[in-house]
Formats: sequence, structure tokens, C-alpha cells
Amino acid sequence: MNFFAFAPIAGLLDGASHALDGVSESLAPIAGASSAALAIVLVTLVLRTVLIPVGVSQVRAQRVRTRLAPRVADLRRRHARDAARLQRELAALYASEKASPAAGCLPALLQAPILSGVYALFTLPIIAGHSNALLAHSLFGAPLGTSLVAALGSGSILTIAVPAVVVALIAVVALVNRHRTVLLAGGTAGRTGAILSWLPLVTVLFAALAPLAASVYLLTSTTWTVLERAILLHLIPA
Repeated sequence: MNFFAFAPIAGLLDGASHALDGVSESLAPIAGASSAALAIVLVTLVLRTVLIPVGVSQVRAQRVRTRLAPRVADLRRRHARDAARLQRELAALYASEKASPAAGCLPALLQAPILSGVYALFTLPIIAGHSNALLAHSLFGAPLGTSLVAALGSGSILTIAVPAVVVALIAVVALVNRHRTVLLAGGTAGRTGAILSWLPLVTVLFAALAPLAASVYLLTSTTWTVLERAILLHLIPA
């Protein structure tokens, strides 16, 4: 079943698609043939601005987890053989600190459908029964509807170079994000945390397989995430 073909969802996507086309047309005098790509960047920035409260919630939750990490590790070590006792002690610890181990997770889950819908605007070839006009545009001559993997067989240097640069930039941002995550964990993440720290690089794979339009969105969004997190960690005291 195609979730995005469901009538209410398709209607919302159709409206968003027409709005995005309108933004693209208004930017044409400035950006020319690349106006659609600029529209993707601007719409993504507006969306992420609206979602700043979610970022604040996640940073506050991260601060709490980092502060309590040594005590949590101590409890896990002391009660490693008594799972029931460990859960009681952890619950008591978080209750005494008026915190929750799941803090920050709910806002992130609530934003997931929004970000998924926006991502669909940049990947679906058909929206509400008609072709996605956005994907017919280009960025510096490279089609927004073609992925890096698909472009490799085109034989066109320009068609390959533009998405390759975008994917490479996403990889750089992902590595910076991982580096900051490891530093903030301060060695308390453990083996599982170390493995999970590589997850941001999965975005690189998605970007290589997705249309260039989606890659531009991912580059803008991931860059925003890194910058937003750095600023909020500076503004929100430990």
C-alpha cells in the first residue's frame, strides 16, 4: 500500500507541491534555471526554523543524560545481575532528578511525519495523479529528478559532478555530526553508542540513491541540525 496515495495525504502533498512550484517561480528572476533548488533550500530552512523548539527539547534531554551518565553507569555495574533492581534504581534516580530517560524522544517522533512528508515532495515522481513538476527542474544543469547512482550511467560529467558534490558535502556534515556526538558523550556511550554514532552516515547512502532534489534537502537539513545543535549546546547551560 502506498501511504502517500491515501487521499488526504495526497491532497496535502499536492497543495504543498503547488506552493513549492510557486516559490520556485518567484525565485526564477534571481536563480534562473536553479530556482527550484533554491526553493528547496528556503522551504527547508523555514521548516527547520519552525521546529527549533524540538531541537531545544532534545538538547535539554541530552544535557540531562550526559549529567546522569556516570551515575547510570554505576548503577548498571552494581546491579548487572539483578535486572528488576536495576530498573527500580534507575527509575528512582530519574524521579529524584525530575527527568525521564525518554525525554526528547516524543518531540522527535512527532516531527517525523512532517519531515517524511517534505522528503516525499522531493522524491515522488507522481503526486496526486500528476507528475512532480519539481523533479523536471535542474541545479547547475543537473536534473533534480536524477540520483547520483543513476547519473553514473549518463556519461555526462555535469550530471554526475553536481550530485557527487552534494553527496560529498553530506558525508562531511555527517562526519562532523558524528565527531561532535562522540565528544559530547565523553566516553560514556559504550560499545553500542559507538556503533550508533555511525548512523548519520546512512544519510549519505540515501542521498546517493535519492533524486538530487532530495539530496539538496538532506544537505540543507543535516547542516542545519549540526549548526543548531552547536548553538543550542552553547546557549543551554550544562
